[in-house]
Amino acid sequence: MSSDATSVIPAQDAAARRLEIFTLDEAHDLLRLLQVIAGEGLDELSQEADWFVREIAARIPSEH
Repeated sequence: MSSDATSVIPAQDAAARRLEIFTLDEAHDLLRLLQVIAGEGLDELSQEADWFVREIAARIPSEH
């Protein structure tokens, strides 16, 4: 796919496609990292990390 074609794909759709290539272990590692960032405060980065935590958690099975 050319860079021109990817520039018309909404960022969320592209991110969802890339998430599909993570292994389950990688997804859980990323989720833990984002949870730490989200828990550090209420700045813009923490809020964005919290959004990603919710999105990823909804798409992957629980570790336990």
